[in-house]
Amino acid sequence: MEKEKPDNVVYSKEKGFYASVLPYSTNVGAPVIKIDDVVAWKSRGIHNVNKEFENKFNELKMQYQNLMQEYEWNELVYNAKFSFEPVIGEIYHLYIGDDGINFLSLIAPHEWNKEHIATFKLNSDKKWIVQDEKANSFFSNQKPFQTINTD
Repeated sequence: MEKEKPDNVVYSKEKGFYASVLPYSTNVGAPVIKIDDVVAWKSRGIHNVNKEFENKFNELKMQYQNLMQEYEWNELVYNAKFSFEPVIGEIYHLYIGDDGINFLSLIAPHEWNKEHIATFKLNSDKKWIVQDEKANSFFSNQKPFQTINTD
């Protein structure tokens, strides 16, 4: 009897005709089962993920650089000489004195002839916020100067 069945019929003595329960078609006219090209899919995925990681890394790097610049400014102001208690929300100016020591003042740069470093505003977190854009290049062009540690 097995000789009478064509080659494309799915049959076994234990199961009988079981083509209807298979997850793939067994008919000669059925679509061809092809393995997908996962290499191209993987390489596109890897490229996209690497691009996302690179963007996130660059974003974190910029945040770190901004944080370090804020830290340097705050360290510079807190180590400067001043004999008053700064008020939150007020504008202050940082200068280099004649003796080379940094000092903080309420006097604006156009009101006297001192070497102006930057203008700051004290926020509610006691953090000094730089108010003038030209000051952002200060640390890259920084001259050596002396600071006073008030600890």
